[in-house]
Amino acid sequence: MDWIESPAVLWLIAGVLLATAELLIPGVYLVFFALAAAITGAIALLFPELSLGGQLAGFAAWSLAVVLIGKRWYRDFPVATSDPLLNDRVARLIGETVTVVQAIEDGQGRVRVGDGEWIAHGPDQPAGARVRITGASGGSLTVEPVLTLTA
Repeated sequence: MDWIESPAVLWLIAGVLLATAELLIPGVYLVFFALAAAITGAIALLFPELSLGGQLAGFAAWSLAVVLIGKRWYRDFPVATSDPLLNDRVARLIGETVTVVQAIEDGQGRVRVGDGEWIAHGPDQPAGARVRITGASGGSLTVEPVLTLTA
């Protein structure tokens, strides 16, 4: 039972626990620290005389390295999704037709989006006019008039 008290085994157990936590509460974040803990455990197995300070420094360095590698990996190979705008509420609004609630004068007014109001920038429009959202910047929307066909 003496091997269980080995720092290397404790690092490996920490890696397994972090990986398990990642599986139970997915977020693609703890997996990096699990990998760093496993690497630290492997190094501690190879170099049993490594001090606790050296192990902690190694864990910090490996954590940084693995996070940077993971960040680059996900940038170069993004995860495919059926809804790429899922967490970008403003981008999801582009193309929506909304109603002007405070006249757009001198390029600024307010529009109703769902049950809320947003600052809008665009050509002058009276209250009640229908406009289409074409973009966003910060907390304001860029709009353009909706063209209506008349017979």
